[in-house]
Amino acid sequence: MLGYAVMLALGVALFFLVRHLGTGLTAAAPQSASKFSTSNEQSPPNVLEHVLLGLFAVILAARLAGALCKRIHQPPVIGEVLAGIMLGPSLLGRFVPGAMAALFPNYVIPALGIIAQVGVVLYMFLVGLDLNTARLRERSHTALAISHASIVCPFVLGSILSLYLYPRLSTSDVPFTAFALFLGVSMSVTAFPVLARILTDRGVHRSRMGAISLTCAAVDDVSAWCLLALVVGVVHSRLGGAVLTAALTLIYIAGMFFVIRPLASRFVRWCEHEEAPGQQLMAVALISLLLSCLATEFIGIHALFGAFILGAVVPHDSRAAHVLTDKLNDFVVVMLLPAFFALTGLRTQIGLIAGVQWLTCGLIVLVAFAGKFGGTAIAARLTGLSWRDSSALGILMNTRGLMELIVLNVGLDLGVISPTLFAMLVIMAVVTTFTTSPILDRLISKEWYQGAMKVKTA
Repeated sequence: MLGYAVMLALGVALFFLVRHLGTGLTAAAPQSASKFSTSNEQSPPNVLEHVLLGLFAVILAARLAGALCKRIHQPPVIGEVLAGIMLGPSLLGRFVPGAMAALFPNYVIPALGIIAQVGVVLYMFLVGLDLNTARLRERSHTALAISHASIVCPFVLGSILSLYLYPRLSTSDVPFTAFALFLGVSMSVTAFPVLARILTDRGVHRSRMGAISLTCAAVDDVSAWCLLALVVGVVHSRLGGAVLTAALTLIYIAGMFFVIRPLASRFVRWCEHEEAPGQQLMAVALISLLLSCLATEFIGIHALFGAFILGAVVPHDSRAAHVLTDKLNDFVVVMLLPAFFALTGLRTQIGLIAGVQWLTCGLIVLVAFAGKFGGTAIAARLTGLSWRDSSALGILMNTRGLMELIVLNVGLDLGVISPTLFAMLVIMAVVTTFTTSPILDRLISKEWYQGAMKVKTA
């Protein structure tokens, strides 16, 4: 103890000696202002502190709103989306602007945007991992016909609607072709994860109708993301290099499925024999994810497409897919996706919609619902399903949810849609997703659910 005390005392004494000797020294003049300078300039804010505070508020609001929606038999993602909107200028910024400025000052938005983009990239990778390509092959003819009808019909109606919206909600620097293509894509999206959650909550995901619905939604997702990739390529190249972008995209897809997929299958088989492939598997997966995203960005399409395709080439039912999902899912859904919802909410300014524009917003919702429901129901009826089953499938395919928000944020980032149209399309995504469960419950009786449960997939 005596030696310990002497050591501490000697250390303190030596420091004060050094301090005494150093006070008389002079250093060179500072090259730029620093936190120790005597200038009147305000010191830079603590960005990390505000990012952590903002994430705390976002995650808390998302979990509370998600739990509330779950209690009223709605997908939790609806509550998380609404929580993001409520934290933005549409609600919090309108009634308590000081609170919004404290939670999300301007210098925090870029950092929050980076977190949101990383979260969405990882989420699309998980969506690809969850894609059962074997199920697509089992019902390829029926699913292909129904899902593509559910894309073509709303896409055409959306492009027709653009004739009315372009002169009112766009600007001259946006080519009409890009505007019409993007509006068509935004009408065509179905949220595969949200639809799967609705079917699982009702216990019919393994029924014949559940299998058809999930297969159609999966085919819809793949087709819609390929279409979005083409639209992004058109926007980036301004039509001049669209053919080159499309050709490179096809080469990329072929390389992923014919070169990378066999390699992924070999690596997955190696993982089956390893006792704990966790860190090594995660390292390989994340490196591959980054390379795939960089490749799609280089081509001129979005990194989200690269993340989705990489997940799709990994065998769906493999141990590696389950390990990656278990390790990533909770962190992405609880921590990163709420940042995306918050960023969407900060971009959604419902106050921009005023007067007659609310009728335009209602028209967008009506066209989106009619196109998705009509295209799906008619195609399903022509393939041999009953009108009730066809109608139920049409309602389910109207679920847009998170996928729609991802598409809309891409459009806003590219400058294809204006903030006013962005707000209208966000409302459309929320309304069509929120109404799925209530309409389905009124349209389909409990007896139908019981009958659906008895008809198992082959």
